[in-house]
Amino acid sequence: MKDMAFTPVLRADHALPEQYRISKPMDQREYLCNGTIKNWTGPRQDVLSPICDMHNGTIQQRRIGSYPLLTEQQAIETLEAACQAYDHGRGTWPTMSIAERITHVKGFTGRMKERRADVVKLLMWEIGKTLPDAQKEFDRTVDYITDTIDALKDLDRVSSRFVIEQGVIGQIRRVPLGVVLCMGPFNYPLNETFTTLIPALIMGNVVIFKPPKLGVLLHHPLLEAFRDSFPKGVVNTVYGKGQRVIGPIMKSGKVDVLAFIGSSRVADILKQQHPKPHRLRCVLGLEAKNAGIVLKDADLDLAVKECVLGSLSFNGQRCTALKMLFVHKEIADAFITKFSDAVDRLKSGMPWDEGVQITPLPEPNKTTYLTELIEDACSKGARVVNKDGGVVRQTFIVPAVVFPVGPGMRLFSEEQFGPVVPIATFSNIEEPMNYVIQSDYGQQVSLFGSNTNLIGEIIDTMVNQVCRVNINSQCQRGPDTFPFTGRKDSAEGTLSVSDALRVFTIRTLVAAKETEANRQILKTIVTERKSRFLSTDFIL
Repeated sequence: MKDMAFTPVLRADHALPEQYRISKPMDQREYLCNGTIKNWTGPRQDVLSPICDMHNGTIQQRRIGSYPLLTEQQAIETLEAACQAYDHGRGTWPTMSIAERITHVKGFTGRMKERRADVVKLLMWEIGKTLPDAQKEFDRTVDYITDTIDALKDLDRVSSRFVIEQGVIGQIRRVPLGVVLCMGPFNYPLNETFTTLIPALIMGNVVIFKPPKLGVLLHHPLLEAFRDSFPKGVVNTVYGKGQRVIGPIMKSGKVDVLAFIGSSRVADILKQQHPKPHRLRCVLGLEAKNAGIVLKDADLDLAVKECVLGSLSFNGQRCTALKMLFVHKEIADAFITKFSDAVDRLKSGMPWDEGVQITPLPEPNKTTYLTELIEDACSKGARVVNKDGGVVRQTFIVPAVVFPVGPGMRLFSEEQFGPVVPIATFSNIEEPMNYVIQSDYGQQVSLFGSNTNLIGEIIDTMVNQVCRVNINSQCQRGPDTFPFTGRKDSAEGTLSVSDALRVFTIRTLVAAKETEANRQILKTIVTERKSRFLSTDFIL
């Protein structure tokens, strides 16, 4: 293979814009507990960027900071703070009116927007996200908060009336569940953490959140905003090794909701640690091996464009990425030629470089793992079909298009979560359909073609296997108003702007027989505002 032009090393002649420089490491010592930003004097974990430096002729990942390695003592301290703030549903936050909670969340959002530049810069340095993608992640998160507020107003208006059924008067509202443990993923460490944290908060729950191992520092600029925007104990942060800090929290049995986005292996460990499994509600976003199926009558240019985006956006490090492509044999040669050419044209570089699309990978030893997948496939009859595909330089790997991939190869079944694209061919549509049916995962699938009879037939099978079927487009999460979930081992619970409000709450009602005395009691409570639950007020 030819040598690579790009190596993820900052050199003296590299044009690094001033606004994206990290002048000195960010050594975080703070964590938020019970409304106080506390100082940690114990050991810390170094944070290494996927971007490298040259030191005395040796290439090393740049150290950009560190974060606290808390102990069980601090973990339990944050848990007790959360429990005290919730106080079995009697705390200030869970009993606060919806309008008041919205005001607090709006205040936080304003403070959050002031730190946009800091968060965006750290997204680039910590996980190698490109500048446009980092900006989009931040802005999309702000939009998500705004949309959540609007959705809650709609929900509140629907819930603000009494219903009378079979001689019973009732009012049905959604109430919080209690203490929520939020753990987000490294690939969207801000957005996907907040898609659980914000709806949990705004519905009256209290939160403990642990940032992912990669993407920790970018939350630091928001600690003061959390502290100043919410009552003490409502938001708490915990840092460190999961076994040491999350294990004790789960084993306490005091967590009511686990909101976790990551691997099913870790999710199973966390769930099993909870001593009261029937009390624990889980909201889980787990693995996926989304397939793209390119039919013989597909628009090749469109299919190639969408499959490149779907498989290699943010280096393929997305749960919604297309991780297995099936192409009809009659068009396979033409598709692979166009697809490989398109992949080779993707620009590699530093996250802040203009037009860059492929960047260094943040996960330790990720390039080694991906190389092993490629070598396994090649040892069993596949080959890398694009120029320089699979060439590794430190934390960077050239996107590899591997063909033909089939059963028995690790790439056929393992979620690669990186810039390696396996392609298989088929002559009978049952082949890719059976792949999806037999898969352990059931998140999404993409179909490319124009035969409405065939597409309709595939849809009717796939909707009972996955939770979103995309026609002539890549798999994706958005728009955030659409439901986002998965079948099998891919998810538990449904997330969207409106669904998240429901998943972190439970429907509760107050009911009374329709007698004159009860009517008067309810009327007095409502008109004299003696209850926050029983109310006909609503937010415009």
